[in-house]
Amino acid sequence: MKIHTKVRYGLRAMIEIANNKSLNGLFQKQISANQKIPLKYLDSIIMGLKNTGLIVNFAGKSSGYVLSKQPNEISVYDIYRAFEPELTLVNCSYEGTQCEQFDICPSKDYWYELNNEIKNKMKSSKLLEFINENAQ
Repeated sequence: MKIHTKVRYGLRAMIEIANNKSLNGLFQKQISANQKIPLKYLDSIIMGLKNTGLIVNFAGKSSGYVLSKQPNEISVYDIYRAFEPELTLVNCSYEGTQCEQFDICPSKDYWYELNNEIKNKMKSSKLLEFINENAQ
């Protein structure tokens, strides 16, 4: 399993926005410079975060970005879902899918449990933890 760059950069961008103390939000150029994320690539990351309602413009189109919720209300899984569909390690690990071998597969329970452990870890890891961790 590999977490895609958009998810990893999305988390970094969210931490950067959450750490911002400016009253006007954080501009995309600042995020790009501080996190060394190419500005062009950051466009699609910002779009994903905005489309899922994790960030908003502080005061209209030409203003900086702020979180739409408190950092303790945003999970790593929320950020993951801004860029990826449901987490699925293998087809049988997600309740919405089922392979042809499901009824006879001796390993399906293992994959299902592992998938849920990863998803639960992502859901329980809140943005606030990263802010506190980096402040020390």
